[in-house]
Amino acid sequence: LAKVLTTVDLVSLGVGSCVGTGMYVVAGLVAKTMAGPGVILSFIVAAVASILSGVCYAEFGVRVPKTTGSAYTYSYVTVGEFVAFFIGWNLILEYLIGTAAGASALSSMFDSLANHSISDYMITHLGTLRGLGKGEDTYPDLLALFIALLVTGVVALGVRNSVGFNNVLNVVNLAAWVFMIVAGLFFLSPGNWGGGEFLPYGWSGVMQGAATCFYAFIGFDIIATTGEEAKNPNTSIPYAITASLVACLTAYVSVSVILTLMVPYDLIDGSAPLMEMFAVHGFLWGKYVVAVGSIAGLTVSLLGSLFPMPRVIYAMSRDGLLFGFLSHVSAFTHTPAVACAVSGSLAALLALLVSLRDLIEMMSIGTLLAYTLVSVCVLLLRYQPDEEGDAHKPDPGEGGVGEDWVGEDGVAPTKDDQGLIGGPDGDGLRLRLALPDASARPTPATGRTVTRCTVLFFLTSFLLWSTVIFGVEQGAGIGAAFSGLTATLMAGSLAKLLVTIVQQPESGRKLPYMAPCVPFVPATAILANSYLMLKLSALTWARFTVWCFIGLMIYACYGVWHS
Repeated sequence: LAKVLTTVDLVSLGVGSCVGTGMYVVAGLVAKTMAGPGVILSFIVAAVASILSGVCYAEFGVRVPKTTGSAYTYSYVTVGEFVAFFIGWNLILEYLIGTAAGASALSSMFDSLANHSISDYMITHLGTLRGLGKGEDTYPDLLALFIALLVTGVVALGVRNSVGFNNVLNVVNLAAWVFMIVAGLFFLSPGNWGGGEFLPYGWSGVMQGAATCFYAFIGFDIIATTGEEAKNPNTSIPYAITASLVACLTAYVSVSVILTLMVPYDLIDGSAPLMEMFAVHGFLWGKYVVAVGSIAGLTVSLLGSLFPMPRVIYAMSRDGLLFGFLSHVSAFTHTPAVACAVSGSLAALLALLVSLRDLIEMMSIGTLLAYTLVSVCVLLLRYQPDEEGDAHKPDPGEGGVGEDWVGEDGVAPTKDDQGLIGGPDGDGLRLRLALPDASARPTPATGRTVTRCTVLFFLTSFLLWSTVIFGVEQGAGIGAAFSGLTATLMAGSLAKLLVTIVQQPESGRKLPYMAPCVPFVPATAILANSYLMLKLSALTWARFTVWCFIGLMIYACYGVWHS
């Protein structure tokens, strides 16, 4: 693939794919149905969770720079095929739904511009479908189908032209954002936040909102996906991820503040909130300015979902995990054309049949899981022995010196440890905490210890949060007390696992970018993401399970044999 993207291009791709649907749809939807004005806090919580994951993602990206499949390729190289297939399959789900949601949001924008005449026409002439969602009726959205197919065509035509187009749209989007903030200041009514109206659904609502808002920060993985097309991946990937996350958070928080102060949360329009907020105050000219911005913003985030999807599918089918015909690269455009066509058509079908709200809830779950697995991988990799350096140390069986002798727990004490047992106090602390010496390097035994601890940590965090959410938050009386006790014990065991990990020596390999405070940052990311996943609705989990089941069938019947 052509190496044409600079750091600025990457930030622009990241911000663009975040700020579209997140700003124009998610903010209003979460404020209306989940959190009220507390949506501001939801965005902040989601941003913290995604920054933790983003840092791990960036280190992952630098470990395997020449890649096109983002988290999928990274995990394939570092952890193994099954985890990689699972991550890739979830990323495809996220991009599919992201594309469909973008098309669906654009369609409801045009509908709002035409004073809902488009949807009325479709309902009278085509009837309604029972939605796949909470049973709400949706109409077959032909306009969304058409938009999705059109954008697929643009992406299939090649990279460079899409990035230039992307940068122009981002500027328009930015101008609309500035306009909204400035014009919105004239219509504020602080009463919308008073009298307990700020958190109408309580903290539980804020957290449920955060799980859905997480979707709004997804864009940064497009940065990691384009590693092979970046001029200097080692420096530009981590910078671009950080910059785009900060930019997105600023945009979302400011927009949510203006929106909830202009319109009481229960009167927010569900499908095109930012356009309707000016219309409510009779400022129609403002509505049209926002419309231009949101068409730009949503088009960019559509491109942002459609751009990486064929590349992940291409990477997976090239490795033999998905059907071979998907890895065909067109000689004319140098893009994976078959994968583009297949994924675009699937997304168009989803946009036709499923309502926007259901799409957005579905989107967060696959991503949260993929990012949790990425954090797990970073944790594992830091403590594995380096292939080159450590493989050649003599075996303890070969009658080596004291330094090759291994204690009962399978951890080799270094010369310094043996010398310092009666040594000065400064290093006494390190011994009391049983921390490894600075020069100690991982062995296969310590690597296995960390692997066991990390897998247990991952599973226990899910158990802990299910106990907290379903036992403590929703329970009462004896049951809640018992759940509280169980949760405390689990939290204790999580802490114990972390301490065990800290006591193992880290790999000495220096990378251009390394996540700070390992193992605490990846561990916090795992905890945050698993909590947010469990806050999503039961229906979302049901659909997600079906998707995973289909994936496992493909893997069992095709992938295992052809990889």
